[in-house]
Amino acid sequence: MKKIFLTILAFSSFTLFSQKKYIESMSFEQSQDISFFINVKNNTKLGEYITASGNSVKLGDTLIIGNPTSSYATSNTYGGGNKITFGRTKTRFSKEFEFIKLGRPAGIGAAMSGADTPMAGINLSKEVVLVKEMKTYHKGSKKKPLNVQIILGEINGRAFGINKYLSVMNTELAIESREIFLKNRKITREEAIVKLKEAKELLDLEMMSQEEYDAIKKELSPIIMNKK
Repeated sequence: MKKIFLTILAFSSFTLFSQKKYIESMSFEQSQDISFFINVKNNTKLGEYITASGNSVKLGDTLIIGNPTSSYATSNTYGGGNKITFGRTKTRFSKEFEFIKLGRPAGIGAAMSGADTPMAGINLSKEVVLVKEMKTYHKGSKKKPLNVQIILGEINGRAFGINKYLSVMNTELAIESREIFLKNRKITREEAIVKLKEAKELLDLEMMSQEEYDAIKKELSPIIMNKK
């Protein structure tokens, strides 16, 4: 009898979690762990996301939009007329973001009809934005890992042109490609090494005191030694 009760309790807990539409905090590791993501439905809201590099993104956080990582070309030919003659072709290259879209993510119906929103353009570089909403989606079926999407709002509540919001379609790739920057992100080991080398050069040039160098070394050493 006790065994049956425990089985029912475990099943009830599993069902409750499966139907949960809000996760207070989720890490990148959890998003890739099948024992975790198998129980998470698409469109589940997040309160906090811990990235692969250990940085935290929370609702209300301030982010900075970086630079676009993709581009496209449009060409027009002038002076050809209706005859078979040589005209002048003018090609224009435009940059756009690969992971940031204008507006909210398109719903299933809109995506199937092809009525998708365009990607954000270079004019939005350096914009300071707020994290308004975070959601998780499976990268395909329920047995595939989770992807985190972020809805961004203008810091003063205004719109980005005709769009009230921007959508980061893949948070990890957007951060990795530097299309978005976290204002309070942790420095990486590689960045710490570069910073320490620069400090050593300044010390050798007598443009930095030994005390200043020692303070920087003390701060960066745990990161370089992978102890932080």
